[in-house]
Amino acid sequence: MAHIIVVGNEKGGSGKSTTSMHVATALARIGHRVGGLDLDVRQRSFGRYLENRAAFVKREGLDLPMPVIGQLGQGNDPLTPALTELDASCDFILLDCPGSHTQLSQMAHTVADTLLTPMNDSFVDFDLLARLTPEGKVLGPSIYAEMVWAARQMRAEAGAGPIDWLVLRNRLGTQAMHNKRKVGGALATLSKRIGFRVAPGFSERVIFRELFPRGLTLLDLKDIGTEQLSMSNIAARQELRDLINELKLPGVEVSF
Repeated sequence: MAHIIVVGNEKGGSGKSTTSMHVATALARIGHRVGGLDLDVRQRSFGRYLENRAAFVKREGLDLPMPVIGQLGQGNDPLTPALTELDASCDFILLDCPGSHTQLSQMAHTVADTLLTPMNDSFVDFDLLARLTPEGKVLGPSIYAEMVWAARQMRAEAGAGPIDWLVLRNRLGTQAMHNKRKVGGALATLSKRIGFRVAPGFSERVIFRELFPRGLTLLDLKDIGTEQLSMSNIAARQELRDLINELKLPGVEVSF
């Protein structure tokens, strides 16, 4: 069966679609068969990203690694038929969840083998994971962490195995600021309490916004004739390598 990667966070603007696209295309570039499914039926940022890529590849006559774009089914359970169809031909299936609490998102979390939660490095985003005192002491899990806990319980009851949960610290500042240290300390404490791993995600870079209209990722730049990469782009590619390594996915060896 395909390994299911769910990218979820109930707060918008955390970098879920950028993370989804880069992880999906990186796995495809390594040689794995990858399916992508956008569960945000309203905004569809990940779905449009994939469609932009398909259109750009066709228009330019390029041969870039391309995840299979899945389509949700009909009825009360649109997710299961979509997963069944992708599972027949994919090694990995990546589900990009909406930045809100929906039934589809809940269902996705119960089928996740790996859960990625990108978050901006601030206590505003941290509030979805845990409640804090004004001094920064962790009081207990918050709404999103409780939802993940419920998904883990459902998987345990069904004998489906554990969820490997990673929280990605996106848009980290380049300097060790006081807020950065406090957020890091709170995450370290909470990770031991509710069971997730903490990993660095992507820094804030203009290049990510520029790539979306063409459906491209950092790994495509040389393929489209961008031979001279800036230091920022090189650093971003290394962040992606580190992330893929940190996922510890079965059968994945980074070769880009």
